[in-house]
Amino acid sequence: MIKLDDINRKILDLLQMDGSMTNAELAARIGLAPASTLERVKKLEKSGVIRKYVALLDSERLEMDVTVFVEVSVTDHSSESIREFVRTVEEMPEVLECFFVSGGRDFILKVVTKDIASYRQFTISKLGNLPHVGKIESIFVLSTEKSETALPVGRRD
Repeated sequence: MIKLDDINRKILDLLQMDGSMTNAELAARIGLAPASTLERVKKLEKSGVIRKYVALLDSERLEMDVTVFVEVSVTDHSSESIREFVRTVEEMPEVLECFFVSGGRDFILKVVTKDIASYRQFTISKLGNLPHVGKIESIFVLSTEKSETALPVGRRD
């Protein structure tokens, strides 16, 4: 496990805000030499603290207007059945996130589609056809009031 000192935390905060920042820009912002900065970033990547770099897209501009949290109950709770469900939803591009949860449901999925008709088709032809899927409940997002991707690594409470 890599040590997250204050400099590493600052690197992580800055890269979460702008993953396209050059090493020279990052070094200038944290006050280290570019070679030292690059070495720290490479260690954070190698350790798995930094998993990957992505571009965050605007779903509205891409006309992906429907976001739904889908609660799914499965009828078979064997480890193989759970693994099969997860493997299958990992291949569904509409599913952005999949959580295995406690409580009244087994999974919560974050699903994004173009419109209600597309979501209906998704639930009928994809999700509803999976083996061992019991109950499916949909919670439609009316508006997004906060959406963050950055973990609060710089703050230490």
